[in-house]
Amino acid sequence: MKLEIRYTGHPDDVKHYDTKTLRDHYLFEKNFFKDEINLCYTHSDRAVFGGVFPNEKKLHLEGGKDFGSDIFLDRRELGIICIAGQGIISTDGTEYRMKKGDGLYVGKGVKEVIFSSAGLNNPPKFYLVSTPAHATYPTVFIPIEKANPRKLGDPSTVNVRTIYQYIHPAVCQSCQLVMGMTILEDGSVWNTMPCHTHERRMEVYFYFDMKDNTVAFHIHGKPNETRHIVINNEQAVISPSWSVHAGVGTAAYTFIWAMAGENQIFDDMDTINTTGLK
Repeated sequence: MKLEIRYTGHPDDVKHYDTKTLRDHYLFEKNFFKDEINLCYTHSDRAVFGGVFPNEKKLHLEGGKDFGSDIFLDRRELGIICIAGQGIISTDGTEYRMKKGDGLYVGKGVKEVIFSSAGLNNPPKFYLVSTPAHATYPTVFIPIEKANPRKLGDPSTVNVRTIYQYIHPAVCQSCQLVMGMTILEDGSVWNTMPCHTHERRMEVYFYFDMKDNTVAFHIHGKPNETRHIVINNEQAVISPSWSVHAGVGTAAYTFIWAMAGENQIFDDMDTINTTGLK
């Protein structure tokens, strides 16, 4: 299992970063390596995120010194969404068969999490996010059919999208992790506009299902000091609590969002007037 560490930055410092420095601190470029677990640990709310790509091997989620325990979920909770293929996740001996779009919440205290492929012809890619947890809630399998859908946006503002809430009070209990997936309709490119901040919660975005030659411009920084990070397919970006949370693509895409912080109210955000951005 690979693990990269990313530290937090003060917004007054970050506004002076050049492109490479901004990307080095906030962009996680390569999430998936075949038959490996590849994770990033950000000190923003101590979230862990990344990709699991089992093919010929079964992959075990491990703890260690970075987590203060040999058991990864000793003091953490976990959200997983399958973004491709078909696979199996085993949690303390209970197996969940996963197809594209299926999710799983795994509660604090689960000792063993094993990822495997359901067949070599269509290996799965699992994207996961984990946050610290103070209580134990049941593990819940969440197929996309049981996620909570919310359709938002308008063609005139090119942001027609369906938000699928997976780990959310409307679907299952968790300590602080909130996680879901947003699918943009063809012809729509903004994942949220007007954009917003939420000082009470950080967020990680993972962009995927992007067509060839498509990129996304993830908006980063304070509303009056915006920067952008260019995102390619299957890349993730850390959006601190003080940063604008928004992005736009050159074509439609899908992204997984995950948040951690003070509360779980999805609409708890501070909207930024579009004309107020600089």
